[in-house]
Amino acid sequence: MGRIFERFAQSVAAWAGRPPAFVLAFLVIIVWGVSGPVFHWSDTWQLVINTGTTIVTFLMVFLIQNAQNRDAAALQAKLDEVIRAIAEARNEFIGIEHLSEKQLLDIRDRLEREFGAADPARHESIEKVLSRR
Repeated sequence: MGRIFERFAQSVAAWAGRPPAFVLAFLVIIVWGVSGPVFHWSDTWQLVINTGTTIVTFLMVFLIQNAQNRDAAALQAKLDEVIRAIAEARNEFIGIEHLSEKQLLDIRDRLEREFGAADPARHESIEKVLSRR
């Protein structure tokens, strides 16, 4: 069951991010809007679009979250492999995505203190990048 859902979620998320999906959604809105006078702008006419968009949004949240979870896990595995492959890298960083938010913030703050948050050259290079925008 899980594999079927993953395939379905991947397919729908990939399709939903493409122009034809936007065009289809746009056309549905246009048809709904144009049909307003036919239904005398009734409450039922409004309820149709409200219910439809709510259902689609509700279901898409789960499909998109599944796709994001998969992407994040794949990216994390790739980063872990890079850390493992570089001799100077610290292997204790492998798997830190499982730590609490506070622990991650502590690590980030420690790294910034240790490796250049106060480094003037670092700030100069960041300012150069930002000034190009």
